[in-house]
Amino acid sequence: MNRTTLSLIAGTTALAAVTGFAALSAPDAPGTDTAAKAAAQLPVERTSLLCPAPSTSDLAETSYTSFTPVTKGTGSGGKAELREADEESADAPADGADKGKDKDKDDGKSGEDKPAKPVLTSEEPGKPVTGDSSGGDAPALVGTADGRFAPGWTVQETTEVAAGTGRGLQGVNCTAPDTDFWFPGASTETDRTDYVHLTNPDDSAAVVDLELYGKDGALKSAVGEGITVPPHSSEPVLLSTLTGERQTNLTVHVNVRSGRVGAAVQALDDKLGGDWLAASTDPSGSLVLPGIPEDATSVRLVAFTPGDADADLKVRLASPSGPITPAGHETVHVKAGMTSAVDLGDVTRGEAGSLVLTPTDRSVPVVAALRVVRGKGDKQETAFIPATRPVGTRATSADNSGKGSTLSLTAPGAAATVKVTASAGSEGGTPVSKTYTIKAGTTQDIEPPAPGGLKGTYALTVETVSGGPVYGARTLTASEGGVPAFTVQTLPDDRGTVAVPEADEDLSVLQR
Repeated sequence: MNRTTLSLIAGTTALAAVTGFAALSAPDAPGTDTAAKAAAQLPVERTSLLCPAPSTSDLAETSYTSFTPVTKGTGSGGKAELREADEESADAPADGADKGKDKDKDDGKSGEDKPAKPVLTSEEPGKPVTGDSSGGDAPALVGTADGRFAPGWTVQETTEVAAGTGRGLQGVNCTAPDTDFWFPGASTETDRTDYVHLTNPDDSAAVVDLELYGKDGALKSAVGEGITVPPHSSEPVLLSTLTGERQTNLTVHVNVRSGRVGAAVQALDDKLGGDWLAASTDPSGSLVLPGIPEDATSVRLVAFTPGDADADLKVRLASPSGPITPAGHETVHVKAGMTSAVDLGDVTRGEAGSLVLTPTDRSVPVVAALRVVRGKGDKQETAFIPATRPVGTRATSADNSGKGSTLSLTAPGAAATVKVTASAGSEGGTPVSKTYTIKAGTTQDIEPPAPGGLKGTYALTVETVSGGPVYGARTLTASEGGVPAFTVQTLPDDRGTVAVPEADEDLSVLQR
């Protein structure tokens, strides 16, 4: 998901780029050498990110952090901005001043003709910029970055809710628009209030189908079909309004018929707090779910296979000392089209860990996520860890402070070496880099390096130096009235570069 799309400038159709543009070479003339030329990795030129409306609680305090890592070969131009998604409030000042006052003053234009004032604008690559909002009226945000701000652009939304349903720490990485999302781990049980947030960044309406799958298969829901998301707007859809069935564990499939949207599930619990459930990586035969906190008191695996064949998976925990098979949970059987859930208890036993799922025999595509609980009694808090892509070339985590951030890295196959860079602070500080080696089959929790003279918040960028694939996650923690509040965000490759084949001839000539 969140796929990189190439702009075909030599063809008849121009595709809107999600994370970059590239030029394809013209066909070879008859009789010429048709051997493909090596593609160069060039920085993407444009990126879109969408942030869901953070909370409806009057007690919510939300912060946004925007960051672009420094990337070679990007030039000096460009910008990165976040704006309100709701077109009805597109003219509103970011400070919440009177929306209707003096719209037509001086320039004679209607308010609808004026561009929306940015909520957040990045200043320079390598330095985070932050913003905040209070209460339950903060809107969804739509962001675009181009030029030197596009490659690896990351925006983190973090919300603290002091009390009530979903109290605790909620965090989500703002995501690129797409057409297909899987969310194993949602619920319609009595204590849960789960919303699917759909945000449309484009000028035309998007049409979306929401499909729900429980323990016995698909749930009938006519109202989940053909949901229209107007242009430049966001729609939160309460899952319990789509079905009368109470299901403890659900898989939600967001299928976009036309247009594209950003999607995330906000899972709020009356007793266990709440957090954002990000989409699982694309269905795959093998999955990695990194970053289970060492003090997790309860871990639940929720898995789903969208195909026609059942899946049988080996369950392994990559611990600091190597792979461990959880007693009594050596394998999990996932029936086709049905959501399976396995309670793993305190599987980490006080150590850092990541869950690794591999096929026992034939490979069947699966999606999966973990529901993780910290604390005991009435002092419990929940977060979610979806299966994710590897760090790859580079991945970034924004909104880190001097305390409360843990970086979890796992190498499920071969050993690997990574470089972790702490950016300058949003209000001052000097970047710092450090190299780590992750042994094969292990997970290592590290206290990330902090910038020298840190002021404000900073970003962490992880780059693979050598070895096998590395998977990562960042955990933020805070204390909320004795509750061990936390949120976990995975670190997939930022896809900040795109492969561009070398042109066989000057395409600018063909466009005259």
